[in-house]
Amino acid sequence: MKTTAILFMLSIICTTVFGQTDKSKRASPPDSVKVTTNDGVTIDIHYSRPSLKGRQIGVDIVKIGEVWRTGANEATTVAFDHDVLVEGEKLPKGKYSLYTIPGEQETIVIFNKTWDQWGTKYDKNQDALRVNVSSETNNLAQEQFKIDVDKSGKIGLLWGDYVLPIQVKSAL
Repeated sequence: MKTTAILFMLSIICTTVFGQTDKSKRASPPDSVKVTTNDGVTIDIHYSRPSLKGRQIGVDIVKIGEVWRTGANEATTVAFDHDVLVEGEKLPKGKYSLYTIPGEQETIVIFNKTWDQWGTKYDKNQDALRVNVSSETNNLAQEQFKIDVDKSGKIGLLWGDYVLPIQVKSAL
């Protein structure tokens, strides 16, 4: 009887600890966007969507001058099926993790070669490309972080009243 009770308790504990695989139940749920642009580049992005929850961007979270994982949980990934120009700078086709360093007027957007990792495991030595992008504001505040991509190749990072537009074009 004791052995059965112990095994039952262990199975409940293991289910509780290890059974939390449904990522949609996370506080920052996963999302993705996949678009083929007008010039034939398929952009495939996977990320998690944190919420503001009363916090202020640049003060409480996503601090100015500090590397941000650009999402939550695992590293945000961006894949291109062709060589591309990101803000006019060449980036080979492939899959990358996406990081940003917010600034007052501009944000540094980082494409890092190490993509299969937890988002806070950033290694500057693995950067494939860094570009500066002008930060913009949005009239409609976005409570939950969101990434959009349109057919022109514009990737939009939207959160709070901030918008960060990143232009991607085929390098061909």
